[in-house]
Amino acid sequence: MLGWVAPGLMAGVDEAGRGPLAGPVVAAAVILDELRPIQGLADSKTLTAARRERLYDEIRAKALCCAIGEASVEEIDRLNILQATLLAMQRAVLGLRLKPVRVLVDGNQLPVLDVLAEAVVKGDALVPAISAASILAKVHRDRWCSEIHVRFPQYGFDAHKGYGTAAHLQALRQHGACALHRQSFAPVREAGIRAELVVGP
Repeated sequence: MLGWVAPGLMAGVDEAGRGPLAGPVVAAAVILDELRPIQGLADSKTLTAARRERLYDEIRAKALCCAIGEASVEEIDRLNILQATLLAMQRAVLGLRLKPVRVLVDGNQLPVLDVLAEAVVKGDALVPAISAASILAKVHRDRWCSEIHVRFPQYGFDAHKGYGTAAHLQALRQHGACALHRQSFAPVREAGIRAELVVGP
């Protein structure tokens, strides 16, 4: 299914945040330790937030190494979301403390890497290292949304995580977009930039 298996370290890679209207796209790369298995790894979208948080801590504690890579809103708008996602994935792999000999990436597109790489459709449900990467990326981005909610409470980032929900679209119509919205995405472009940063006490 996954082709020839090279001896040596294998990293799983996945992303979070391709679909939202705001914020960076986040990728994670994980090299698991076969001697320290982690129970319950699965596609992050199938897990509760509480379960993802627990697994996040366990992955960070037990993996041989892991790294997070991001592409900014500015990079998303300049490059397009696909190319920005691949850039974030590349940064995650380059951030690993140990260099893998093989990288398995969720989906059907590959970032530019100097090691053997393979795209695995639905890899987040099939390959434990990709599942672990999906959890790290999702939790990292959700935490970013919670932090941003404090600065821009009018949008409700803590609830919708930046996705184009009815509540988010209504907030865009009411307040306009903020600097953290992706201007290349149609609902944001239509809203314009009017929101001011909310300064805390």
